[in-house]
Amino acid sequence: MIEKHLVLDSADPAIFYGVNNANMHLIKALFPKLRIVARGGVIKVMGDDDEIERFHQTVLKLEKYCSEYNALSEEIIVDIVSGQDPKGSKPSDVILFGVTGRPIMPRSENQKRLVDCYASHDMLFAIGPAGSGKTYTAIALAVRALKNKEVKRIVLCRPAVEAGEKLGFLPGDMREKIDPFLQPLYDALQDMIPTAKLKEYMDFNIIQIAPLAFMRGRTLNDAVVILDEAQNTTPQQIKMFLTRMGWNTKMIVTGDLTQIDLPPTQISGLVQALDVLDGVEGLEIIRMTKKDIVRHKLVTRIVDAYDRYDETHKQQKRTLKHNSNEQSTDRN
Repeated sequence: MIEKHLVLDSADPAIFYGVNNANMHLIKALFPKLRIVARGGVIKVMGDDDEIERFHQTVLKLEKYCSEYNALSEEIIVDIVSGQDPKGSKPSDVILFGVTGRPIMPRSENQKRLVDCYASHDMLFAIGPAGSGKTYTAIALAVRALKNKEVKRIVLCRPAVEAGEKLGFLPGDMREKIDPFLQPLYDALQDMIPTAKLKEYMDFNIIQIAPLAFMRGRTLNDAVVILDEAQNTTPQQIKMFLTRMGWNTKMIVTGDLTQIDLPPTQISGLVQALDVLDGVEGLEIIRMTKKDIVRHKLVTRIVDAYDRYDETHKQQKRTLKHNSNEQSTDRN
């Protein structure tokens, strides 16, 4: 009799073992010749060498399925243990499966274009209104790449600029000051990666979330790097970010040109970059519209209302300027 320890590297143990360890009880019943003890992410198995090897190969298949689908049912376990392919097929447009097993896929034409362009371009700009899925789709692509071992890490960053607030006015240490600015990135990750696995990734810096200022001086290799809220960068900041790109790295820049929180006298780095980099080989710009908004239907109506307001305001300013010029001409 020999003993072997198997470590669950990619699957979340809580999902793998099932509610009240139901999955583990079934697995034990399907391997009656082995003594199996599971604690945390380690499975200790004792028995005959050949039977242990069969169990090991089965666990690898179960772990792969669990990691990809974030789910593991008794039916799937029986299929895999018996040597059959799991029932059902993965839809071709699914990016990955969320923590509840829900498929995450493009929900609009431009989201699908973002997914398609990711395969053929090393740098992408996704520009569009709130709710158009820019950041969420970008993070889903990054998590998929990490799960598929295409990259070694994910780096997510944002400029620490919000509507009139300054970091120094917030309570707490540096981490506590920064976290509120980065919370939307955490929210997306928590939809896609089980909590225990996400904590492990972050503890080991496999997933890094940081303000843009922390990127200076770095060279990022074997990574997916996402700059969110890029409309709030200065020209110097976005140039600094884009030049961090290393080997086997994908960069995705997202932003909404209608929500710039910089001082009125400060040009947005994203606005400048879109002009400077237009037509550069290996780079693609995806411009999303109101049709891509996938949040509550009121979001689309709110965006429409603000667009109408802005257009009316601009027209009024043009009219006032025109009338002022005419009055000046008459006086002369």
